[in-house]
Amino acid sequence: MRIFLIIFMVVAGFPSRITEFAPVTGKVDLVVVLKAERLMRLMSEGRVLRQYTVSLGANPVGHKMREGDERTPEGRYVLDWRNPKSIAHLSIHISYPDDKDKADAKARGEDPGGMIMIHGQMNFLGPFASIPASYDWTDGCIAVTNDEMDEIWNLVAPMTPIEIRP
Repeated sequence: MRIFLIIFMVVAGFPSRITEFAPVTGKVDLVVVLKAERLMRLMSEGRVLRQYTVSLGANPVGHKMREGDERTPEGRYVLDWRNPKSIAHLSIHISYPDDKDKADAKARGEDPGGMIMIHGQMNFLGPFASIPASYDWTDGCIAVTNDEMDEIWNLVAPMTPIEIRP
């Protein structure tokens, strides 16, 4: 099914995903992800500086509960470290699982999973990198286009809080 979808999207073309905004004035102090709307907003003092359409885990509804559930976590975390040599075009780590996530998973006898990132498209896709940007495909990460990831990388400092909402 995914192969058919990819072929269809290549033939049909893609709409632009980048929302136009004025030059950034102010520091990004919060990243907000609205899962149901597939949006990520870079915020400064309560105002939206940038907004991006995102791809989520392939099973996006609900909070991440365990390794392999393909869900994107929900809650408040921190963007705690960066990987410029990621398997995807740049990546910024989300501090999931927190202590509550770990305790909840332990009570269920499950591994909470981890390595949840904001990242660009997979490096090995080359000229086809924009194709997966049109559907939910990650194992729980938040994916954007490579151009968007370049901008996010430059605007979001380490230890910036992130809120991931249903």
